Amino acid sequence: MKDLVKPRFTMRWLALALSSLLPLIGASAAAQTAKTPLKLAINWFPTGDHGAYYVAQEKGYFDKHGLVVSIENSKGSGDALAKADTDRADVAIADTSVVLAAIARGAKVKIVGMIFDETPQNIFSRKDAPLREPKDMVGKSIGAPPGDGQRMAWPAFARKNGIDPASVTWINIEPTAKVAALAAKRVDGVADFITGKPNYEKAMGADDVVEMPWAKFGYNMYSMAFVVSEKTLAERPEAIRKFLQAAYTGWSDVMAEREPSLEIYKKRVPELDVAYVRRNMAMGIDLMRTQRYKDNGLGWIDEKKMCESTDIANTYMGLARKVDCTTVYTNKLLPKVALPLSVK
Repeated sequence: MKDLVKPRFTMRWLALALSSLLPLIGASAAAQTAKTPLKLAINWFPTGDHGAYYVAQEKGYFDKHGLVVSIENSKGSGDALAKADTDRADVAIADTSVVLAAIARGAKVKIVGMIFDETPQNIFSRKDAPLREPKDMVGKSIGAPPGDGQRMAWPAFARKNGIDPASVTWINIEPTAKVAALAAKRVDGVADFITGKPNYEKAMGADDVVEMPWAKFGYNMYSMAFVVSEKTLAERPEAIRKFLQAAYTGWSDVMAEREPSLEIYKKRVPELDVAYVRRNMAMGIDLMRTQRYKDNGLGWIDEKKMCESTDIANTYMGLARKVDCTTVYTNKLLPKVALPLSVK
């Protein structure tokens, strides 16, 4: 009888032990599968500038780092930045001039990574009424949303080129209406990135589009950047670090594998005009093929250039207060994702 009792006791003990471990096993599994939600507010609707983040989604780069990233459109840099500043988004894409102006007004945000190393800022106009240099804009109307990065940076560009900022009339238009407004002659020009040129050529004809890149006229301050609130930076630095790793890896893939990346982008955003985005994306990539990125990795923020950019804003933008260039950014969370292309 003793031999029968012992196995029965052992089985009962094992069952009890297993039942007590099950909640712990379940909790451990849940912890392993739990993902951190993170919202990215892009500065506009999806264009070639944003394909990398959809590629990172599709390839599981965010998932690999324990993130579930949602992407939300915005009506310009000002709108995207406001979302980050008020914690309606965890990361925003915004123009540096807009970020500096917001910090001067008291916004608690910081730049954590650059996107374009060279500025894409530009004015488009028509061949029948061309705006080829800053003085041509005097007395003209320029279309852009109220929160548009270039519209907010206009006083700096104008004053740097000896123009009264008030000599130009700004017309409120939606981001998606820029091309139509220019083509229909409702405005004399529109503020838009040089990377948007294929869109205007498609609507107006390649020979009828005139560009005026701001960099050509002494204005090459930092432009598009990843921005987070100081609160997010303090409370969730690892989540932001992981986001940047995945996002810049997406950019590396877009650079190295253009057509497969475009296929992924189209899958994620079915309404995408692939022919337009192909050219738009290539122009954006050219703004990233710099020695700085080759030496330091994608997204690196150079202190000298940031201080030069801040000096332009402090001198010409009429900020609410002067901004210290060393406090508006950090490289501490940046991964070193190599530039997979040669320097242009």
